[in-house]
Amino acid sequence: MNGSSRKDGFVPTYLLERWSEEGSREAAETLDERRVLREEIDSFARSGAGPERDRDDDGRAERMIFDCRNVPKIRNNLVRGEGQPPTHDEDVNAAYDNAGHTLGYFKHVLGRNSVDDRGHDLRFYVNYGRHYGNAEWIPETKIMIFGDADGRQLTGFVKSLEVVAHELTHGITQHVNGLRYTFQSGALDEHFSDAIGSAVKQRAKGQTAETADWLIGDEIVGPEFKGVALRSLKAPGTAMEDDPQPSHMDGFKDTGKLDNRGVHINCGIPNKAFYLTALEIGTDSAAVLWYTAWKDKTIMKPDAAFSDAFESILKAAGLLTNQGKLPEIAVKAVKESFRAVGVYSLASV
Repeated sequence: MNGSSRKDGFVPTYLLERWSEEGSREAAETLDERRVLREEIDSFARSGAGPERDRDDDGRAERMIFDCRNVPKIRNNLVRGEGQPPTHDEDVNAAYDNAGHTLGYFKHVLGRNSVDDRGHDLRFYVNYGRHYGNAEWIPETKIMIFGDADGRQLTGFVKSLEVVAHELTHGITQHVNGLRYTFQSGALDEHFSDAIGSAVKQRAKGQTAETADWLIGDEIVGPEFKGVALRSLKAPGTAMEDDPQPSHMDGFKDTGKLDNRGVHINCGIPNKAFYLTALEIGTDSAAVLWYTAWKDKTIMKPDAAFSDAFESILKAAGLLTNQGKLPEIAVKAVKESFRAVGVYSLASV
């Protein structure tokens, strides 16, 4: 499935707009350069041109890192390909390594061959823009864009494994169910990327659900950032100053045009459910459970709501438990976790 309307970055537009209004030059410049990026992507979509597609169909994902040289333009100058030695640019090497860690998690934990399960090559464009304060998966061309930020409010994105894993997981969602990027379906899109991104980071650091901090974006915030991260799965609404995330349906917000009706805001609700489930069955087991549920197209349709996700996860928990792939407590853990955040489904009765 190729359907996806996602057109936002790791740092949500509503935050950049707020920071810009508060006087942040970096945020204002990022918004300007993002408009340039969208214009270039839209022109690719209209003309059929743009970044090259996969070079072969051998089913083996290759990493290709391109350097935009701090210009807001997608440059097809390959600086490191699969199997090539490190370069002098730390961002290039970080992109290569973090792509490898993420691909490894997809393969060895989730049982997936790259974002499309067919070995899609990963094309990373680093050093985009002058002080571009964002990173994102581009659904139209299936590439990744990374800015360097200015080091004050935000820092380089590609050096964060969690950011890389989060954005690449949007590619999985694009292929398995194409969740529409608005309201609850869009919040589920962001949630799944938060959950898998956190799981990849935990595995790389040798952490457990109990020892992990469960923060999203803590590795890319700078000294002038007012908070410790962009989001928290463990305690939604506590990561930064004026954090709008709810942890329960009682606080659910339909924000209208802002943040596509709250995709980065309301994802705090299923995020908390994932965290609670992981505490009971382990983070990797929770990731496998969620991934299995995400692939169930009979329930997880493009306009899926939180209740649909609960139903699909509960169904997957029963299936995986019967197959001996999850502990017996899994079904109960899922029910209690979603009940704790105020999400219900007829399937849970």
